Amino acid sequence: MIDLGPHAVFIVWAYIGVAIGVAGLIGWTLYDARTTAGKLAALEARRAA
Repeated sequence: MIDLGPHAVFIVWAYIGVAIGVAGLIGWTLYDARTTAGKLAALEARRAA
């Protein structure tokens, strides 16, 4: 494995934190896309009625 020096623990936790942050943003985007699609479908149904 690569020798990360005396700050190896910090570097590993920094990468873990970034991975959690990116996963959170992806999850938030997917959730928001689904809710927006649902709202759009409701508006289209109301317009057609």
